[in-house]
Amino acid sequence: MSTSPSPLATRHARAWLTLVVILALHVTDEALTDFLSVYNPIVLQLRAAWSWFPMPTFTFGPWLGGLIVLVIVLALVTPGIRAGGGLATAGSFVFGVLMFMNGVGHLAGSVYFGRWLPGATTAPLLLAGSAWLLRTTWRRVRST
Repeated sequence: MSTSPSPLATRHARAWLTLVVILALHVTDEALTDFLSVYNPIVLQLRAAWSWFPMPTFTFGPWLGGLIVLVIVLALVTPGIRAGGGLATAGSFVFGVLMFMNGVGHLAGSVYFGRWLPGATTAPLLLAGSAWLLRTTWRRVRST
């Protein structure tokens, strides 16, 4: 006998999957607007200033391929998010915070550089989607 998931579990999974779709749109935005032409020089400048700076540089193929794999894996995790548990909660908080920071970074970078940066078009969607995921995750945690 199986029971249907709670409305909170369903909402949590929908918020997760929505953010995954938004991430796929964001990756498309970055790929079409030559994100790496901005990202790689910044990383190289930061490494020159601070040798310990941990961010890598990328070439287009491996960068895009890695992000496509990430989006697919995150989508495949959706049933586990619906099922809940500690990993689902922790993963949702990590994913939500990282995507919120990603969105803020694109918008703040656009202000700093005085021009619309690659990926900034979908950054507001990252902010909205991550806020929804964080809120639904928090509500689910509080309900248990």
